[in-house]
Amino acid sequence: MHDLIIRGARVFDGLGNPGVDADVAVSDGRVAAIGNVKQAAHSVVDAGGLALMPGIVDLHTHYDAQITWDRTMSPSPALGVTTAVIGNCGFGIAPCPAPLRETMVKNLSVVEGMDLNSLLQGVHWDFESFPEYMAQLRRVGPYLNTAVFAGHSVIRTAVMGEAASEKVDPSAAELAEMCRLVREAMDAGAIGFASSFSPNHSGFAGRPMPSTIASEDELRALTGVLGDVGRGVFMSATGTRATPEVMESISAANGRPSFISTVLTMYNEAAPERSMTYYDACAAAQDRGHQMYVLTSCQPLSFDFTLNDPYVLLSHSAFDAIKGAGTDGLRRIYADASFRAAFRANLASPRTGILFLGNWERITVSLTCLPEHRAFEGLTIAALARRLGTDPVDAFFDLALKEDLGTHFVGQFFQNVDAGVAPLLKHRAGVITLSDAGAHLLYMCDAGFGLHFLSHWVRNTGTFTLEEGIRRLTSHPAHCFRIPERGRLVEGAPADMLLFDPARVGISRPVGKADLPGGGIRMVREPSGVHGVWVNGVMVHDGADYTRLARGPGAVLDRFHA
Repeated sequence: MHDLIIRGARVFDGLGNPGVDADVAVSDGRVAAIGNVKQAAHSVVDAGGLALMPGIVDLHTHYDAQITWDRTMSPSPALGVTTAVIGNCGFGIAPCPAPLRETMVKNLSVVEGMDLNSLLQGVHWDFESFPEYMAQLRRVGPYLNTAVFAGHSVIRTAVMGEAASEKVDPSAAELAEMCRLVREAMDAGAIGFASSFSPNHSGFAGRPMPSTIASEDELRALTGVLGDVGRGVFMSATGTRATPEVMESISAANGRPSFISTVLTMYNEAAPERSMTYYDACAAAQDRGHQMYVLTSCQPLSFDFTLNDPYVLLSHSAFDAIKGAGTDGLRRIYADASFRAAFRANLASPRTGILFLGNWERITVSLTCLPEHRAFEGLTIAALARRLGTDPVDAFFDLALKEDLGTHFVGQFFQNVDAGVAPLLKHRAGVITLSDAGAHLLYMCDAGFGLHFLSHWVRNTGTFTLEEGIRRLTSHPAHCFRIPERGRLVEGAPADMLLFDPARVGISRPVGKADLPGGGIRMVREPSGVHGVWVNGVMVHDGADYTRLARGPGAVLDRFHA
């Protein structure tokens, strides 16, 4: 007798083949049979012609802290994800000597937009080393299959302490210890090594995240460990320093796949041709035998923010003035004409790689605090300025100041024109992922990227067929990151499955929930058209709510293809 049979589904294997009408039987967490299954099962689901596909593989998440208090890794399971990679960009919490715990989470709270109080109250510190962290995850029992990066900033902090954000060159002994910790993480089952040179990545009180001040020589030494052990992938939030040429040279030196994550690879109206140059450079590197890819977002890069916490604007030098300022200090600075002039100068000559380039049609008033301002909701700042007969910079700051900095704005900065984004999504050097799930909780939630892809890029625009769209969300990312068995719905494979209605699948607008430790608020998305999500044969979400499990069925992944 089987554990589970899903009867009468349109089954897609995740490999790009057309769907077939079939039953799927599951035993001991694996797909036992696909076809006309005659045997009985302990549990039977009537799919009624719904589509059944492998679970979505999300290569770019930041659940490193949340997983210690929330084994569901919400909201990703609700949104069809069954496998997640955490620790991207080199930001996480392991390894972490006990005296540095507060330093680690303070930096994480800023760079990944997380509630600091929730982190301080919520993280369960049953570890100091990376192997101990992996052991804790196994005890937690996550709902998702979970792989973990060894992180540059984390390891630099563990070795150098507070000086990690101040001292460019480590001593020879410090560098040797960092290399040892990378090797220890790889031996403990890390999926690879992650770093960041991005100018957008600032830590607590405006201090740079440790990896962003590191030298290229340091990066080469640490990524060299991957070559020494002969396994693992390298991803980096590259900024402008780690150019495609630099990334290719690293991949050539260590023989490992390299993945670029940067806003420079996103379609940008101000420089519409630039993103494609990155993809073409990666394709050319592939043709030279070097495994280079771009982690690609299929959604507009949108952020909900207030001027009390203007995360999206901090990379403009004018905003250096607000670092460490309290609320009263923010009000004075925002009202100051010299500050506004400096910001206008930044927008007139924006640095490469920053988020907001000055198009005020791309920032919208989302939520106001005062009744007399309700009519402004839904207006772009450009439209608001026209209505008020003033400059957009003045309209922006004046509205926020009148509302004691409580006004919510939504910025839609990159990947916001379908005609420009579609060629990137279809490019052979692109890997569709980049949800940032678990991060930027106050501003956005892109954890539903897969359901958005199925609704927008498959159903609504027809850019992809359903079978090819499913492949790009499942077996393709798993293959690129060397994750064995996942992302395919074939006999013998782990039973990671998503049952959905192709005519209705999609995601809601961001919804605010005060469910973090200490009552912290985060933005989540809710699914539509989802009828069930299974991880290793166990239902984790039924399309409406999570299955209440004392222990999740997800595997802590620690073995990967070379």
